[in-house]
Order: sequence, then C-alpha cells, then structure tokens
Amino acid sequence: MSTDSCTSGPNASADAQFDWSGHSGPLHLKLYKSPAHPVACGSLLVFFHPGGFLVDDLEEADHCLRVVADACEVHVLAPSYALAPERPFPAAVEDAHAVLGQVSAHKRLLGWKGTHLFVGGVEAGGNLAAVSALVSRDRHGPPLAGQILVMPMLDASLGCHSMRCAEDAQDGGSMARTLADSYRRYLPRPADRLHPYASPLKARRLGELPPALIFHTEGDPLADEAVAYADKLRQAGNHASDIALPPADVKDNQDRCEITADDPCILAMKRFLADIAQNAHPPATSSTPNTSAKGAQP
Repeated sequence: MSTDSCTSGPNASADAQFDWSGHSGPLHLKLYKSPAHPVACGSLLVFFHPGGFLVDDLEEADHCLRVVADACEVHVLAPSYALAPERPFPAAVEDAHAVLGQVSAHKRLLGWKGTHLFVGGVEAGGNLAAVSALVSRDRHGPPLAGQILVMPMLDASLGCHSMRCAEDAQDGGSMARTLADSYRRYLPRPADRLHPYASPLKARRLGELPPALIFHTEGDPLADEAVAYADKLRQAGNHASDIALPPADVKDNQDRCEITADDPCILAMKRFLADIAQNAHPPATSSTPNTSAKGAQP
C-alpha cells in the first residue's frame, strides 16, 4: 500500500485519498469519514462508483458519498477499479475483492473499528457490490454485514421487462443502448454473460448472503432487475428489501448519484445500517407490487 498521495483539506469532499494494490495494478481510493465518529467508526461501507464498467466516476460520485457518510453515520471507502475495454471482466471483480481483503489490515488508517463491513454501489458499482457478496461467500471472506445496491446492473442479458420497454421507448432507448454497449465492452466473450460474477441475477446459488437493501425507480430500465434480484434473494433464504424510490428522470449516472443523495434513499440506508449495527436483521420487505416485475427473467 502507498499513502504518499494521501490528501485532505477544505477543498476536498473526501477526508483522505490514497493508493492500494489492486489485483493487477494500483487503485486510487477516497475515504469519507462520518463526523459522528471522529475517532473511529464501527461500520465501514466500501462503495463502488457507477460508470458502466467503462468510466471512472469517482469524482462524479463525490458529493453523493459525502452525503452518505454524513447522514448515515458510516465511514465510506470509495475505490477505483479496472475499466473495460482495456481490462474487461473479471478484472473489476478481482479489484473489488482485493480492496475488501485489505481493509482489516488498515483499520487505523481508515478509522474503522472492524465491527461491520458493508458493500454498496450505484449502477455498475451496484453490480460489483452484489458480486462482491457472492465472491466473499465463495472464497470464505472477508465476512460482510450487508449489501446496498442502488439501481444496479444485474442482468447482462438485458432480458427484464423494464429494459425491453425502455428499448422501445423514445426517451428510454438511449439509456438502454448505453447499458447494452457497456456490457458488450465489459463482457467481450458472450459466454461470460451467464457467469454469476457478471450477471448476479442469473446466479443459481444465492443462499448464505448478507442482508441486502436494493433500490429502484420507475422509468429506469434497470428497475425490474432490482425487484427480481431481491425476490430471488428472499427465495434463497436471505434478508432482502427492495425499495421503490419516487419516480425520477434518470438520464445518466449523475442523475443516479443525485437520487442516491436524496432523502428517500438516504433515510432507508441509514435505517438499514443502524439495524445491522444493533445486531437486528432488517425486515425482508418489498415496496413494489409483484405485478411490477412481470416479465422479468430471473
């Protein structure tokens, strides 16, 4: 690990920035500390940025992550990760797992007590958070306390009803095409589209995963993937809640980050994190009628 580039100051939303070793190269990380825990925090949320697996959107997510740390009383660690097409699947997955594998060794640097480790992310970052839960289970660590998936990319086949509707809609077609292009470049080998570490919604084994909080919003092509994944997690015996956020005009990842920083999302995240920190599993609920996921291809 290198901390030579560690920075902080009034012009930076992050409290510190530093570099760690990734699976196949250095990774840049930003740390956002909760003001409620100036010495050390029991909960650490490793949050993966959006960008369709193609773009480093750490800067775009900066304000969102500051809000999460402040409002949810949790330290947030935001890493970069390998980007396609130069480094396609599974490079980003391995980078994500490499970060999780190093946090316990750097608790003092992070101001973390080591009590609860969460993963989260938006869009492609939501995919990596969900996949990180699968990988940590399969590789026997590190243990995760929960996963927070905000409008996640979960199905590389793009087969859910909301995605098909977006492809046919004038206002949603552009976003659907962008998501399809992201998957083509992230998964150049068609066979990888069915791999559970690329498409968690296609995973056949979803038991023994940490509690999940999954957000979606009406009009988003990714909405039905979120609902279907929460449903599958519950069927596999996990605690999972899917939350329908107020309808919003989602055109790009800046919109997704702004939605993440809004009260409905923040308040649900705060409750979820607090429930687990108090050793109480959050209730497995759905705020979406079953009919809204009609046509989903789990």
